[in-house]
Amino acid sequence: MSLGEIYLNVVQERFKLVKADGDKTLAQLDIAQLHWAFNEESNSIAVIVKHVSGNMLSRWTDFLTSDGEKETRNRDDEFNDSIASKEELMAIWEKGWGVFFNTLNGLTEVDLLKNVTIRGQQHSVIDAIERQMAHYSSHVGQMAYIGKQIKGDAWKTLSIPRGQSQAYTDAMIEKG
Repeated sequence: MSLGEIYLNVVQERFKLVKADGDKTLAQLDIAQLHWAFNEESNSIAVIVKHVSGNMLSRWTDFLTSDGEKETRNRDDEFNDSIASKEELMAIWEKGWGVFFNTLNGLTEVDLLKNVTIRGQQHSVIDAIERQMAHYSSHVGQMAYIGKQIKGDAWKTLSIPRGQSQAYTDAMIEKG
């Protein structure tokens, strides 16, 4: 396997883990909790979902052939908390990730050597992928943090539970 193929496989798996953390966060919360925001300057999870999905639809539609900031995108509207139901929120979440993974999974090693345009600026495909890794990871982290604040002791951890690090490490070593 070539270095480019290894890279594409690694980032696909990493993005799947990022989405899984978002999925696990969303599953723990009801619609009222998804709309909770600390203050007027803070975003609710619903707003973060709307923004991440809007970014994905814009950046990853016609990824190699058109500017990643589409004229049809209304980024400012993404920060209006207008999602009415959890079903609508989940549809928005899945639509963005669907477009993203469809495009990412279709990239080839040769594509990694190309450039794409985002807001009129040229970026290597690798840089564009890595920018989105940082962007999506930070927003999913925000979602988890908000969820943990809301749920308190009822929060189901997304990673290794406190006090279980050594047992987890031992199990991973035993697993091989």
